[in-house]
Amino acid sequence: MKFRLIPAALLSVVALTLTGCSASNGDNVTGTDDSLSSVLDSGTLTIGTEGTYRPFSFHEDGSGELTGYDVEVARAVAAELGVDAAFEETQWDAIFAGLTAGRWDTIANQVSITPKRLEAYEFSTPYTYSTGVIVVPTDNTSITSFESLDGLTTAQSLTSNWNTLATESGATVEAVEGWAQSVTLVEQGRVDATVNDKLTFLDYQKSTGAEGLKIAAETEDRSESAFAFAKDRTALADAVSEALATLRKDGTLAELSDKYFGADVSQ
Repeated sequence: MKFRLIPAALLSVVALTLTGCSASNGDNVTGTDDSLSSVLDSGTLTIGTEGTYRPFSFHEDGSGELTGYDVEVARAVAAELGVDAAFEETQWDAIFAGLTAGRWDTIANQVSITPKRLEAYEFSTPYTYSTGVIVVPTDNTSITSFESLDGLTTAQSLTSNWNTLATESGATVEAVEGWAQSVTLVEQGRVDATVNDKLTFLDYQKSTGAEGLKIAAETEDRSESAFAFAKDRTALADAVSEALATLRKDGTLAELSDKYFGADVSQ
């Protein structure tokens, strides 16, 4: 029989949770947060994810084991908590409804922290940081900022926020379905540039080499992605944040970042 060792920091969180239970006679209606203690008691952290979102959550070769950056981070977090990681796959449109309904304890699927989401959900500290970038051929020296796009042509999906950024920067947009088409047009010299998420470019560069492309400029603002929890599940969110701090300190997050992106995207 194997015994799970629970870190002292987690024990203190559990103690605070149990103290709250005592004060409220264990009645969840009064606001008791048993989110951490229930996970530790069950021995399983249940995680909602898409399973179709490469390189964050996907099946190798389409039908292999579930893997990806977010999946491996989630498994490492569960190990720090001393529990098993169990993944429940669902479509993005249903992932928050499943969280609210209690079908999973948390979401690991590159969930960006936004003011609107902060009103409805709890979040851990971020484990992914990214920016918007302009991708151009390596020999391009004229595009050095978003202002440089004025009067030039970029390839963008019209439904993306990157299309808005490119248009606001003065670019003429050639409509495409997604990243694959846009980067192909840049490589072929049919457009001047494309604007997208830095993680998307790093993944493409890591998997293909992409020696003919470079990042010409980045947005000043960064997006932050974290584990999401149902509202008032603060004890579990705090414990996951502590686990992430340990994984950041011991180099695990940097190692996983380098594996999938060739760069540390965890800080």
